[in-house]
Amino acid sequence: MSENVKDTKAPWVDPDDAPEWSDEVFERAEIKDGNRQVRAATGTLTKRGRPKLETPKKQVTLRLDQTVIDKLREGGPGWQSRINEILKKAVDA
Repeated sequence: MSENVKDTKAPWVDPDDAPEWSDEVFERAEIKDGNRQVRAATGTLTKRGRPKLETPKKQVTLRLDQTVIDKLREGGPGWQSRINEILKKAVDA
């Protein structure tokens, strides 16, 4: 049986491998002294994920007849979006 190693050291990272910062990046960066924030970040920061929608869709649970689901799935991927389009047309009519 293998033994758990309790004192594992973090792998060494060469500080010279870090990318060079441009003057623009320094101007936008947050500056901290330990845990104290000296200056907040300015400008635009890259945010992960999709941009927020003005009118996001809501998730709901809906019970449909199996025949309806089968017919919509025959069209391939995007069948849930097709349900949305059909319902939008029905509401607008």
